[in-house]
Amino acid sequence: MTAPTAAVDLRGVTKSFGAHRVLDDVDLELAEGTVTVILGPSGSGKSTLLRTINHLEKTDRGQVRVNGTLIGYRQAGDRLHELPERDILRQRSRIGFVFQQFNLFPHLTVLENVVEAPVSAQHRRRSEVEVEARALLERVGLADKAAAYPRQLSGGQQQRVAIARALALQPDVILFDEPTSALDPELVGEVLAVIKELARDGATLVVVTHEIGFAREVADTVVFLDGGRVVEQGPPEQVIDHSAHERTRAFLDRVL
Repeated sequence: MTAPTAAVDLRGVTKSFGAHRVLDDVDLELAEGTVTVILGPSGSGKSTLLRTINHLEKTDRGQVRVNGTLIGYRQAGDRLHELPERDILRQRSRIGFVFQQFNLFPHLTVLENVVEAPVSAQHRRRSEVEVEARALLERVGLADKAAAYPRQLSGGQQQRVAIARALALQPDVILFDEPTSALDPELVGEVLAVIKELARDGATLVVVTHEIGFAREVADTVVFLDGGRVVEQGPPEQVIDHSAHERTRAFLDRVL
């Protein structure tokens, strides 16, 4: 019986900025329908790792596959050739990304922000996408904000719009880069509640966060990254509660 294809598969992923190696031979295999939380100190390579999955950062070495498809490159023999930008954008449209700073278009309404990418990147009919977008806004609790502009929303509301926008692409996987770090503390819960709901619905999620309680409650797998390397990975009760490595324990002692 053939093993199922991993939703996200990283092999030997290495990335340097100048002389600083940010990712160092990272191997990760993340199953479809699971939630992976990536923990680690600032500068450990967490955000860079996420950005290699959708080719916002090129790898120096190694390969990234999403649902078996090589991301950012085509392989010819033992050599990799970067894809044309239009093909990279097509691949990227299957990988949702929720940023720290929301990145909404300020001149577009909430509804237009959600509709834009499926229409422009996936060439879908606007009328069809608008119906889906309104349903997504309902799902994240913002049906009444469709005509509002981002400046009229709280940070938590803006981030929920950003999640709806990512979902509108009907992605294979959704990446979250510290989705609550730019929020006031009282707004964190409303965003985490939406992510928890996605997890319950069986979405494939990769979440960089410092919210340890969220990781303990929602994650199938916790990955601890330090110095660009995977130090430890496993279920939350193993990595968070019974860490095998001193570096993991030292980090958790600081944040818990």
